Amino acid sequence: MLRVPSFEKEGSAVHLRYLLLAMVGSASLFAVAPLPAGADQPWVVYEGAEGPGRGKHIVLVSGDEEYRSEEALPQLGKILATHHGFKCTVLFAVNPASGEIDPNTNNNIPGLEALATADLMIIATRFRNLPPVQMKPLVEYIESGKPIIGLRTATHAFNIPDDQPYAKYSWQSKVWDGGFGRQVLGETWISHHGQHGKQSTRGLVAPGAADHPILRGIKDGDIWGPTDVYGVRLPLPGDSKPLVLGQVLQGMQPADPPVEGAQNNPMMPIAWVKTYTTESGKTARVFTTTMGAANDLPSVGVRRLLVNATYWALGMENQISPESKVDLVGEFNPTSFSFNGFKKGVKPQDHAAASQ
Repeated sequence: MLRVPSFEKEGSAVHLRYLLLAMVGSASLFAVAPLPAGADQPWVVYEGAEGPGRGKHIVLVSGDEEYRSEEALPQLGKILATHHGFKCTVLFAVNPASGEIDPNTNNNIPGLEALATADLMIIATRFRNLPPVQMKPLVEYIESGKPIIGLRTATHAFNIPDDQPYAKYSWQSKVWDGGFGRQVLGETWISHHGQHGKQSTRGLVAPGAADHPILRGIKDGDIWGPTDVYGVRLPLPGDSKPLVLGQVLQGMQPADPPVEGAQNNPMMPIAWVKTYTTESGKTARVFTTTMGAANDLPSVGVRRLLVNATYWALGMENQISPESKVDLVGEFNPTSFSFNGFKKGVKPQDHAAASQ
């Protein structure tokens, strides 16, 4: 029987500041380390509570114009820090003039130096044209052989002109087919398979995937989101293994019936695992989902998928519990996805307050 998912209401100076921030511990359930006097950090750090993730550092990179990754990734970071013990550093697209989070600023994500100490990168960017000084730590991480999780628009994470040093990572790269999206995550941007804003997505376990550790505690229908299914080319490249298929629904509610016809025959994968072999021959674990917008996180199944994927990516699959805690942390009222729909006047440290 189909299960309808449950919901709940709900430069060197910069580097020095990051090191000072990272050195400060926390004795509370989770806390953001205090800032040096006068500093206004353009990122936020959630120090992990006790849990299996204690001692592991996750860097979550936001920066998309539409799906509110600047809201989704702080919440995901809080969940991973509070309930599972991971230290989480969340980075944002920041307007350098105002210091405010501005997803339309596509060429500035401060704090990427944090990737030097990361055990896992979770990325949810879209069409970023970052300068070489910021791309360098990203590329060094990608080529380190450490694990990567890509959410939603990370399939088209970068849009870098051909005359720039890291142009091959662009979503339309011809020298590296499909760039970062296809080569590392398994696909680049192809299409909206479901009708954007009109047809939502129900997750069904892919054939043969039910026993994968990422799907512990997840059954057909547990995963739902108002974001539409993305199109991918089938089969996915290399050793990609689909875990969840996206059933296109007729409407924007989790109990809506599926559409009939070609949109669901075949269904597109919306979550898969694969490996990425670096230029030096190292092999990285990769998990990709075309879900992960802020509007998707009220779904318990989506949150469990992302938490389980974090454990798997870090090689901790033996610690994935089907009953692990994935509750939202603090008040979370995500903004609906739209262009120019982000909350104005928000600075990274506005996400720093611990939950009450």
